[in-house]
Amino acid sequence: MIIPSLDILNNNIVRLYKGNYKKVKFYNDNLFSLAKKYKLEGAKILHLVDLDGSKDPKKRQIKFIENFIKNIDLPIQVGGGIRNIIDIENLLSCGVKRIVIGSSAVINFSETKKWFRKYSNKLVLAVDVFYKNEYKNEIKINGWTKNSKKNIMDIISEYLENDLKHLLCTDINKDGTLKGPNFYLYKKITSTFKNLLVQASGGISCLNDIKKIKLQNVSDVIVGRALLENRFSLSEAISCWQKG
Repeated sequence: MIIPSLDILNNNIVRLYKGNYKKVKFYNDNLFSLAKKYKLEGAKILHLVDLDGSKDPKKRQIKFIENFIKNIDLPIQVGGGIRNIIDIENLLSCGVKRIVIGSSAVINFSETKKWFRKYSNKLVLAVDVFYKNEYKNEIKINGWTKNSKKNIMDIISEYLENDLKHLLCTDINKDGTLKGPNFYLYKKITSTFKNLLVQASGGISCLNDIKKIKLQNVSDVIVGRALLENRFSLSEAISCWQKG
């Protein structure tokens, strides 16, 4: 399906260019109004990124997220700064449908595997990668500010052994650029891990990108900036996806 994405920084809707906090673009849209608009246009779930929490877990916007969920009737997938089992349980108790685990899945490997075994379908493994080629594709962590020296395919393989169901893959070189997704990367992942539900994120700029990304056998496409800048409507994107 098409999943609209909203990135939140200091309670504002923003987009970063290639994950760079120094290259942030603010949008004047009201978060609550926009979420309700997406629902009316056919959204089945919303992807919410807490950029404050992603950069510094101590600044996670748990109260803001809780209030947001109470005021919109739409399932939410949340990412940003989740570092322990208490964070997961707090978000689930707030009504979050799925929780995205990124940096912790690389930094705290042995512990994070236990989370996936316990919560399985409630968790999404996020791999955010600077992809140059098949051999140079290092995963970034801590709000994309640090190198992990981990390979994307190795990390996915490890978590598949621990009940991994959902994968969110972002090519940072594409994210926020409106220059099209990394089609090769998604085809490589879906052809290697055939039973994995893959969410593609980064670079969607037009409806033709959606047609092409569907051919890579991903289960979902996350769209952010293109919707915010009215390149197309969510209803148009959903129709395009359904028609293939």
